[in-house]
Amino acid sequence: MLIIQALRNGKSNGAVIVATLLAFFSLSVFADSALTALKPDKTHTAAIHDMVEQLDSRHYVKLALNDDLSGKLLDAFLDDLDPNRLFLIASDIADFQKYRSKLDDELNKSSVSAGFIIFNRYRERMVSRMENTIDTLPAQIAAMDFSVKEDIELDRSKATWPANNAEADEVWRKQIKNRVLGLRLADKDDEGIVELLSKRFKNQIKRMTQLEAEDAFQIYVNAFASLYDPHTDYFSPRISENFQINMSLKLEGIGAVLQMEDDYTKVVRLVPAGPADKQGQLQPADKIIGVAQGKKSEMQDVVGWRLDDVVDLIRGAAGSFVRLEVIPAIAKSDEARREITIERNEVKLEDQSAAGEMIDIIDSDGEAHQVGVIDVPMFYLDFEAYRAGDTEFRSTTRDVHRILGELLSEGAEGIIIDLRDNGGGSLAEANAMVGLFIESGPTVQIRQSNAKIIKEGKRRSSPYYTGPLVVLINRMSASASEIFAGAIQDYQRGIVVGTQSFGKGTVQSVNPLSHGQLKLTESKFYRVSGDSTQNRGVIPDIAFPPLYNMAEIGESVLDNALRWDRIREANHRYYFDLKSGMATLQRKHDKRIAKDPDFQFLQEQIAVIETMRSKTHMSLNIDLRKSERDAQKVHLLAMENRRRVGKGEEPLDALEENSEDDIAMTDEESDAIVETEEDGKSKDKERDPLLTEASHILVDALPYFLPERLARRP
Repeated sequence: MLIIQALRNGKSNGAVIVATLLAFFSLSVFADSALTALKPDKTHTAAIHDMVEQLDSRHYVKLALNDDLSGKLLDAFLDDLDPNRLFLIASDIADFQKYRSKLDDELNKSSVSAGFIIFNRYRERMVSRMENTIDTLPAQIAAMDFSVKEDIELDRSKATWPANNAEADEVWRKQIKNRVLGLRLADKDDEGIVELLSKRFKNQIKRMTQLEAEDAFQIYVNAFASLYDPHTDYFSPRISENFQINMSLKLEGIGAVLQMEDDYTKVVRLVPAGPADKQGQLQPADKIIGVAQGKKSEMQDVVGWRLDDVVDLIRGAAGSFVRLEVIPAIAKSDEARREITIERNEVKLEDQSAAGEMIDIIDSDGEAHQVGVIDVPMFYLDFEAYRAGDTEFRSTTRDVHRILGELLSEGAEGIIIDLRDNGGGSLAEANAMVGLFIESGPTVQIRQSNAKIIKEGKRRSSPYYTGPLVVLINRMSASASEIFAGAIQDYQRGIVVGTQSFGKGTVQSVNPLSHGQLKLTESKFYRVSGDSTQNRGVIPDIAFPPLYNMAEIGESVLDNALRWDRIREANHRYYFDLKSGMATLQRKHDKRIAKDPDFQFLQEQIAVIETMRSKTHMSLNIDLRKSERDAQKVHLLAMENRRRVGKGEEPLDALEENSEDDIAMTDEESDAIVETEEDGKSKDKERDPLLTEASHILVDALPYFLPERLARRP
């Protein structure tokens, strides 16, 4: 399965408006272009009418369609079109200000004509820039001097718009020089670079010229939808069809959620237990720059392609192979690449089901313990089997209940529920699974757009697991995962460890329009404590180092995300007095990880990643770039050898090929590296330091789960 997700990374434009250039484009911008101006049609008039009506009546957030919203829509639309200020110039932005207080009036009249005018201007600017670049590229490359000291601003989203064409040319010159330098460092010659970049720019021109009115409409109305919250989206008829296919889990592919970012296809997340997730190399935030069919065919460059076309290229029959060329997540230029081969397959329910294992732990006194681990990749329910009356239907709760019994019968002294990378799923299953660990009570509160609050939970008392419990989360634990972890924490039924979760505490519904569909937010989650999971997520009792970039991934970094707030606490009991032991558990945790070579390696990885992420500029001097790359390899080798020596292994003389890219791992090493025998069966698992440390914390906490530690009922 491969999902298309209409996510946007909207940013404040911070543009400087140059009033003296207001009349720069008084003549038609299409006078010298082969492009035909796109225009809205009757289906768009009907769709925006329905959309405005539904947003006003059904969305959780109530916004007034006024001049203030009109200005925000203009800024959001410009940010979506040209996020790095590479094509539009200050005179364009100044000209567009005449719409700043008029877009709301148009929307109230079911019109989107101004959005199309702005889009057509952007398209003309981009095509003109690409055509000029192709014509002058060989001469530009021949004239480039990589010995001079100059640098490029990596993120121009907060920069001012180029004041004029000359300033825009200079911005673009550095963009081209950076791409050429990256390709040279990737061992491509000038002839090959000209051919590759020309092909990319031609692809961008082709993409622009093939755009239809539906594309312009979708981009514009999604900028409007994003003002309500980041999970409200318009789906065109084509996207609606893909959405339905993906929800049914019948599409064969690699199992990745993708989005467009500038000219690149970016990985948002991996579907749990999907082909890419199982293969283990593709990571969130990687950029896909090439796709090839099979194991030997030629790699096809896809920079500048439409997302739909890249998706079509990656899809394929189960059992076939696709090769991806990617720029790793933390790379700042094109020279860092890796090739990944993935066998396509259908994402099946049984592949995403919960699984159990036993971990052996030696405590500080040298005593052996056994800890049961239940990995829950998503909250699932086989609706078809359930509705058909099949008594053996699969569900998260049923599977966890079975595995729990098996682990306890094998001697597990405590249980870890591993929710890392669990993006959610069935809320009913999350509530039901909480019921395996509490006697009865509420598990979640849901506040609707009309302010009505509904409580869901375990209504009747029944047998439940009463022993030690730890819940392991990370930044990609979201939605239903946060409901489960929050309930366990609020009841003081178990200890939550890991990193702060994603923070998606809203509920969406998909509703038909006269043309396409509208996904809108209609309610909000709250924990039994009254705290929202929205924006803030779940804060662990004991924190692990976050390998995911907390400043780039999570609800809190999305524009117009609903804020965190509180409602009245639901009546609930406390099972244990766990808070009294947290200081002791934290102290033991800190002492242990200070001596753990694997944990120290993780923390060193994070330090390297943060250093690279903090860079705002990159040198365009080839000698300096080479020395930075060589220094990084030396540092990574030293890191790896410190870990190996700490584990009693022989140090390496040099890193293996592509080892420097391994620093880009962003799954907190939750998926162990597996050695495979000739028959394809797993032979050995490399130690997962985070899961091991969670097990140690559980063993340390055993005394706090004794009967005498039971909390009094309120």
